[in-house]
Formats: sequence, C-alpha cells, structure tokens
Amino acid sequence: MKAAILGGTGVYSIEGIETVQQLVETDYGMVSVMRGTGEWENLYFISRHGTDHSVPPHKVNYRANIQALMKLGIERVFAIYAVGSISKTIPPGGVGLLTQFIDVTQGRSNTFFDGGASGLKHTPMDEPYCRAMGEKILSAAKKKGITIGKSGTYICTNGPRFETPAEIKMYKIWGADYVGMTAATETALIREAGLHFAAVAYSINWAAGIEEDLAFISNQDMEQIKNSLTEIALEVLFAPLGLCKCKDEQE
Repeated sequence: MKAAILGGTGVYSIEGIETVQQLVETDYGMVSVMRGTGEWENLYFISRHGTDHSVPPHKVNYRANIQALMKLGIERVFAIYAVGSISKTIPPGGVGLLTQFIDVTQGRSNTFFDGGASGLKHTPMDEPYCRAMGEKILSAAKKKGITIGKSGTYICTNGPRFETPAEIKMYKIWGADYVGMTAATETALIREAGLHFAAVAYSINWAAGIEEDLAFISNQDMEQIKNSLTEIALEVLFAPLGLCKCKDEQE
C-alpha cells in the first residue's frame, strides 16, 4: 500500500526519512515527488509550494499534484496546513482536524471533470475527509500527549494577500474555525480521485481582527509542531483503517 504526505508552509521535508526525487508526468504538467527509501519506499511527499516556498497558493498546480498521486497508485493522503485562527478553540500553536471546508477562491482549476473529453461527474462532499483516518489521528495524538481539536471548518481564500478584519468577521459568522489558501482546492480534487484523505491544520497566528496582537508562533514552535504531525502521519498512513465512505462514494 502506498501513501503520501502533502506539506505546505513550514513542511518542506519529512524529518528523519531519506528521500529521492521522482518526476511524474501528468496531463497538467510534470510533478516533482519525493519518495522514501528503504523501509519507507511506499511513502511519497509533495511540497505544494515547492521546497523553496516559491509557488503562491493561487498558482499551485493542484490538478497535476493530485493526478501524480493517482498515477503512483497512492491510496491514502495526509495533508498538513498552516492556518490563521478564527475560532478561539484553536489558538496560535494549536492543532485541529479539518472536517469541513468553505471555498471562496476564484478562477482555480478545482475539478478533473470539465465536460467534453474529461466527462462530467458530481462528487459528494457531505464528508470531505476520511472519518476512519481522522479517528486514527486523534488516537495517535493522544498516545503522544498531543492535543488535537476533533473538528474544524477551514475557509479557503484565494491569496496571496491576507484577509481583512471585515472578511474574517464575516467568515466567523459563517462558522469558520481556521483560514488558509489551499485546502479546499486539494480536498475537492482528492475526493474526486476517491483516495482516503485526512488533513490537519496548525495555527501560526490569529486571523486579522480576532485579537489586537496576531501572536505569530516562533520558528522553534513551528518546527516542533511540524515534527509531531509528521510522526502522527507516518503512524496513521500505514495503520489498518475502520469503515469510512471514501470508496463507497466513488462507486
């Protein structure tokens, strides 16, 4: 069984695992994927912004990245997102599962089904993230003494600019817990692909207008959180899963 980690801001490699680059040709362009070696040969990693963080969120080639995972035969995906906190249940430095998303992006290619030769398909989104993987994440975190919020709604803005306090106020009324610029696009495509998918958000600051001080976490704290989340990912990605709806929705 093959699995993958998708990393964003602050997550540019998998700590302690030696990898080699593998180029995957897709219908949407070439994708650079890092593949583990030795006992981790079935583990793959994609840095969505590039290892030098040079690709802005609205320019990420999301379809190429996800199709690359499909071509490699990936079955499970664990994504890590850096976010700003809207809900005070996940303050800066906190971590939470993604269980729902709101998409306010514009002009992105967020489907494989554009009609014509690519066909048309309506993919259910009532449960965007794999429930079984989510339960495994919470269990693994508890064993490590790490607190992870059991649920959270991610609102996805277009970027690369940050949000205004007025926008954040509106998103809070809508029920958003965190704000970021990538998760909704990736989630939609991964659900279309029928992969088991779980995602966690770690907060690096308060969203605009929530608190007077944005309270950015330190690089040291970010590194510690990143390492903890990758450890959890490695445990969850290859563990036996319980029942979920991921495959049923694609049949």
